[in-house]
Amino acid sequence: MNNQPLLGDLRLFCLVVRNRSFVATATELGVSPAYVSKRIATLESSLKTKLLHRTTRRVAITDDGTIIYEWSQRILEDVDQMTEMVLKTRTTPRGLLRVCTSSGFGRNRVGPALSQLAKQYPSMEIQLELLDRPVDLIGEGFDLDIRVGTVMESNLIAKRIATNYRILTASPCYVARLGQPTSFADLANHQCIVIRERDQSSSVWRLTGPEGPVSMKVSGPLSTNNGELAHHWAIDGHGILLRSIWDVKASLDSGKLTRVLPNHSQEANVWAVYSSRLSSSAKVRVCVQFLEEWLNAHSGDIR
Repeated sequence: MNNQPLLGDLRLFCLVVRNRSFVATATELGVSPAYVSKRIATLESSLKTKLLHRTTRRVAITDDGTIIYEWSQRILEDVDQMTEMVLKTRTTPRGLLRVCTSSGFGRNRVGPALSQLAKQYPSMEIQLELLDRPVDLIGEGFDLDIRVGTVMESNLIAKRIATNYRILTASPCYVARLGQPTSFADLANHQCIVIRERDQSSSVWRLTGPEGPVSMKVSGPLSTNNGELAHHWAIDGHGILLRSIWDVKASLDSGKLTRVLPNHSQEANVWAVYSSRLSSSAKVRVCVQFLEEWLNAHSGDIR
């Protein structure tokens, strides 16, 4: 099979998924909807699976289509980067780059990194907004979202740029007062500090322990949408906190917090989330690469 048509069809398929429409994709490419439909049919035939459910008004991705979409993004990104390296062509990033992230991670990690990036690329104008709520990346006009946790939107591109996980902690005074839980089920009898920040699902805690994935609805007298405030509440002895290791590591090292149920944790990697192809925007590409390198260089502060 000729690889070039397949790569072209993979690009077309990704565009249809992001647009959720054959017509919109055809308009963007300057071709007919019939052509788009034919190329998708060819791709489905090549892969021997149905990728999209078609109706008169919308296009929905199938389960197999979701897998192919995720792999397609990786394959196409690698091909684009390979071509760029061979040709040794780099476009100087310039103009406004709008970045958003959560307040704690923004102040302590993304902000310092972007400070260094700005020194390397003075032609770029970087605008960072710290938002402890879900963000409509396209609707709010952001170029890039640096997200800790999970990425649910299938119409966005997500690149993991650092590993991270959340753990359970509490202050020594809280443990002395109310005891150390010995099992995940014991959390039902403890005060828990609930954070409604970005992707975190309110009061339902989902972790992985020796017995596999576990979940529980927790409660406590204090809740907030700001992770830094919750961190301070935990130090003050108000309850058990589920928080990223990058955030609580210094408090653990100083003894202000102690780990609770150390065999339990929650995966919460750091992702760069954006709506356009990595290679289509020099400023987005350079920023993502820089953040990945910077965060890995400071991995002791994150893991």
